[in-house]
Amino acid sequence: MKLPTVALVGRPNVGKSTIFNRLMGRKISIIEDTPGVTRDRIYGVGKYGDYKFNVIDTGGIDLSNEKFNEQIKMQAELAIDEADVVVFVVDGIEGLNQNDLEVRNILYRSNKKVIVAVNKMDAKASKDNLYDFYELGFEKVIGISAEHGTGFDNLFKEVVSDFKEQDNFEWDEDKIKFCVIGRPNVGKSSLVNAILHEERVIVSDVAGTTRDSIDTPFNYDKKEYIIIDTAGMRKKGKIYEDVEKYSLLRAMKSIVRSDVCALVINAEEGIIEHDKHIASYAIDEGKPLVIVVNKIDAVPDFDKKEFEKKIRAEFQFLSYIPIVYLSALKGTKVHTLMPEIIRVYENSRKELKTSLLNNVIRDAYDSNIPPSFKGRRLKIYYCTQTGVAPIRIDCFVNDKRLIHFSYLRYLENQLRANFDLEGTPIEFNFKNRSDE
Repeated sequence: MKLPTVALVGRPNVGKSTIFNRLMGRKISIIEDTPGVTRDRIYGVGKYGDYKFNVIDTGGIDLSNEKFNEQIKMQAELAIDEADVVVFVVDGIEGLNQNDLEVRNILYRSNKKVIVAVNKMDAKASKDNLYDFYELGFEKVIGISAEHGTGFDNLFKEVVSDFKEQDNFEWDEDKIKFCVIGRPNVGKSSLVNAILHEERVIVSDVAGTTRDSIDTPFNYDKKEYIIIDTAGMRKKGKIYEDVEKYSLLRAMKSIVRSDVCALVINAEEGIIEHDKHIASYAIDEGKPLVIVVNKIDAVPDFDKKEFEKKIRAEFQFLSYIPIVYLSALKGTKVHTLMPEIIRVYENSRKELKTSLLNNVIRDAYDSNIPPSFKGRRLKIYYCTQTGVAPIRIDCFVNDKRLIHFSYLRYLENQLRANFDLEGTPIEFNFKNRSDE
């Protein structure tokens, strides 16, 4: 079974990102990328009623932006091709323009279900413009206000109206799901095959909840796990030629559904920027992570210590992530991966005793009292764990505005020094005690 996919497309500044955040039920930070196709596309899982669905937010198509327009068009076309439903977002105040017509032409060729969402309909002048958008030639035209949240119930009902009941799918929570992610040609599929071949007890191959991944249950140490492999591009055409620019979208689909992520890096090529982008998305989703350095056999006199120095230097935000070195093709040290997958999974679900947690935070505070700011100094009264996967810590303070990023990192490091939380992100939530 698969989760349906909804794509948001349109020209710039029509409110796609605001609609995306409402579908998510929370603000999703966009990780800055190098200029190009992937910088404004973001992926998540939305929910309406009993339905869950993938959501893709795309960059705005702007004919005046010659530098990026062709790439952004390709990005939108990819998202449309992935989608079951396309929400075409337009501006109810400005009305139709040439960019809207360009998006319409792309959508005509797609033969997908299209819903026109006329945004900024809170003004009377906008409401008068609503019927102008039927000129686009699509049957469903719905007025909304992303800023004020009006009209979304009608929009969401239309989005899910053709979704089938079996599209709402949940994995057995007793099975640990982990995905293998990374750039093309780093050996992801070889690694999956090596893991499954080594264990030799494959339960079955099941079509994944997305079009481009395969979910395979298998047994390891008398327990059942699910490995998610991002499959290759199946369709041919110009849009898929630059595979690396689109691999992030497939990776995101696997990341969201997984309990643990294994990021594969090619030892031959070393670390490149795209590796860090993919890792960032896993961390942003709060997923525990293991870095897998593959193809070590292909590097003469491979120096593990030197390579680890490079990883720690390039992935400074991942100092707590374990690293496994192996060769999927030769089967060298493949057996070292599963214990790390299990360990970071268990770490991400640890429950820290409140008294011990507060002792650690109190000792950390006393050992390094934060500097005062404008005559005021941060005070931490007490902390409590409020969630797992990732570890979530609520801290009650005198004024949360006094929290500095460097001090937050210091507190995180102190927690890691006292509790085995290797591989899992930690999320702090600071609250003013007066707000209790």
